Amino acid sequence: MSPPENTTVPRLYNAAEALLARNRAHPTRVAVTDDRGSTTFGELEVLAARAAKALRGLGLEPEQRVMLCLQDSVEFHACFLGAMLLGALPVPINTLLTTEDYSQLLADSRARLLVVSAALYPKLRDAVKAAPSLTAVIIEGDSIDGHPALGVLMDQSSSARPQLLTTPDDVAFWLYSSGSTGRAKGVMHLHGSLEETARLYGEAVLGVRADDVIFSAAKLFFAYGLGNALTFPLFAGARSVLRRERPTPASVLKTLAEEKVTIFCGVPTLFAAMLADRAPPPPLALRCCISAGEALPEEVGRRFRERFGVDILDGIGSTEMLHIFISNRHGQVRYGASGQPVAGYEAQLRNEAGEVLNGQAEGLLWVKGPSAAVGYWNNRARSLETFHGPWTRTGDNYARLADGTYVYSGRSDDMLKVGGIWVSPFEVESALLCHAAVLECAVVGHADEAELVKPKAFVVLKVPGQASPALADELKVFVKEKLAPYKYPRWVEFVAELPKTATGKIQRFRLRRSPTRSS
Repeated sequence: MSPPENTTVPRLYNAAEALLARNRAHPTRVAVTDDRGSTTFGELEVLAARAAKALRGLGLEPEQRVMLCLQDSVEFHACFLGAMLLGALPVPINTLLTTEDYSQLLADSRARLLVVSAALYPKLRDAVKAAPSLTAVIIEGDSIDGHPALGVLMDQSSSARPQLLTTPDDVAFWLYSSGSTGRAKGVMHLHGSLEETARLYGEAVLGVRADDVIFSAAKLFFAYGLGNALTFPLFAGARSVLRRERPTPASVLKTLAEEKVTIFCGVPTLFAAMLADRAPPPPLALRCCISAGEALPEEVGRRFRERFGVDILDGIGSTEMLHIFISNRHGQVRYGASGQPVAGYEAQLRNEAGEVLNGQAEGLLWVKGPSAAVGYWNNRARSLETFHGPWTRTGDNYARLADGTYVYSGRSDDMLKVGGIWVSPFEVESALLCHAAVLECAVVGHADEAELVKPKAFVVLKVPGQASPALADELKVFVKEKLAPYKYPRWVEFVAELPKTATGKIQRFRLRRSPTRSS
């Protein structure tokens, strides 16, 4: 499916206004269903305007930051869109961090206001006291510690839309990177970028329609979740289903069945966990699923297709590019591969010297497209490492096949050199996942007695009680039989769970710090 033709964007342009305006012809159609009920497109526009006026009434000015620590709900939509209507910058943040993390983010962003769900406020109480730039805290829910309730402020505010003063090239919002490799960075995105992702991927690749019901397990504070659950449904006039709870296989299946979801947006670890439940799935209305965040193992994709009868369109996106820029297509799914570039984006492979590699090749993935961020806030060194004119260096290693298909081979900082030969941890992980006993796994480099780096596997079993030295040895032999022998994991450590970000990415840097224990 080719992308629709681009249209000229007016110089005076606001992303929130543009998305809301697309649905004024059908104000009574349901836009959002959350834990408390349904909200129509007309009601959502009123809520966004009221949120804008409430934030303005607390002194929020254009280009100032308002931090959103909100569970997935219609209030997130109202505050995110409302802040952008003002020309202010909403900054959604991870809802599963520590007080120390929140202190760092409040200081780094210099946020003027904080909107936080009541259930999350206790973890931010001490961070709020120390925040240097914060002038007000708004509670989504009942008032706490004298901070006003968002609902009360919105009820008291006008629904008249604020005057629009932004352009496509103004910064519209920030997203903090998920921190899978360490400290999070503030990624600055433009007003013009949201509709680009909806037009080029949501419409042209995923094919979102007005009659679709979309549920994203990835939360709204994540770039992937923001596109899935806010941008794409608003652009297409579809219904978005939001849940405050952390997704589990049981809760996801319940939502898919009850809401008659047609498009499910997950991550590889969740798809694998859903397969671990042997109970017959309930009747579902799914027409497709998508996956991002990490590469989808071939075995997981094939088994999900056999079990649930729908394909998973795997792809790669990033916080820096806002959404997916290489993807599989409907009817052309190739499990074990990320697919081909989304029309409107260009991909290149380069060597470590930055030289472009043509034809079949393996190297560092660079991407160019209209939704790229303008840089990292207050972090020039990392911005210069990542953003090179129109090109963004992703930090991923990829192989490009003869037909132009891209196959993931690991993060550039995860690659291992074993006996002088490069080894992709992802390749070893994919082999381990083919074993019937393995639910999840992660492979990192670990130094042996001679200080030589070898692969080490952390394995989560489907049946934890099966862990034993004999099974560890069996897994080593299993990998040797599937891959070149030097790639097998020298150590296998069974763990109850893998450390992950809230978006499902495995935090391999934490595993590298883990001391080796006998299997």
